[in-house]
Amino acid sequence: MTCNMLLLFSVRYFLEIAYDGTNYHGWQIQPNATSVQEVVTKSLHVLLKQPDLSLMGCGRTDTGVHASQFFIHFDCDEIADIDTLLFKLNKVLPHDISAIRCFKVDDKAHARFSATSRSYKYFIHSQKNPFKYKYSTLIERELDVDKMNEAAKLLPQFEDFTSFARLHGNVKTNICKIYYAHFTQHPDALVFEIKANRFLRNMVRSLVGTLLDVGLNKISVDEFVDIIEQRNRSAAGDSVDAKGLFLTKVEYPFINE
Repeated sequence: MTCNMLLLFSVRYFLEIAYDGTNYHGWQIQPNATSVQEVVTKSLHVLLKQPDLSLMGCGRTDTGVHASQFFIHFDCDEIADIDTLLFKLNKVLPHDISAIRCFKVDDKAHARFSATSRSYKYFIHSQKNPFKYKYSTLIERELDVDKMNEAAKLLPQFEDFTSFARLHGNVKTNICKIYYAHFTQHPDALVFEIKANRFLRNMVRSLVGTLLDVGLNKISVDEFVDIIEQRNRSAAGDSVDAKGLFLTKVEYPFINE
C-alpha cells in the first residue's frame, strides 16, 4: 500500500472475513500446515507493508470447519482508504477466503475476549447429493428429531462441558453458557443451531455426534444427561465430520449488524 494511504499512528481495526475451511488446518497458525490466519496475515503484510503486523481472531476453528462470519483485530498505522484496502485484499486472498468489512474500534476492543456470544450451524442431509457433499454430512438412517431436540433443549441447564471437550485441550476452564440449541428440519436439510458465550475445541462436533446417538435411539435422553454429568470425553459419542460445521455469527456490544 502506498504511503499516502496511511498516517503514522497506531489504530486498532476489526476485519470481518468469511472462509471455506476445506483446505485449511483451522484458523490458528501452526507449523507445517496451512491455516487461515497465516494466509490472511501474509496478505495484509503485503498490502500494509508492516511485517510485524499480528492478527488476533475471535476464536479457533478446527481443521475443515467453515466460517460465514469471523472477526479479527489488528493494530496498524491509520488506513486512509479502507474501501481500497478491502478491494485489494480480496484480489490477493485465495478464492476460499473473502474480506467483508474493516472498521476502526477502540484500542481496548478485542476480537476474542470482547465477544459476548458465538453461534454455529451444523448441516445434515439424508439423501446423497453431490452439491452438498463438501458442506453437509450424509446421514441416511431415520432420525428421531423430536427426541434430539428434547435432549438439546436441556443444554442451557448445564455449565461444565468437559464430556464434549477435546482431551488435553490446554484451556483453563470447560465452563460454557449455552443460550440456545435446536434442530430444525428443512425440506432438504436438518440444521442444528447453537449459541453460547464460548465453545471448547471440538465441542459442537462432539455434541452433534452424541445428539445423533439420541436420534438413532442408541442412547436415551436420560443417558445423554448422564454423559454431560460424567464430565468424561470417553462417555460421549464420536465427533461428526468438520465439513458440516459453520461459525455463523459472533456478537459484540459495540457492533450493530
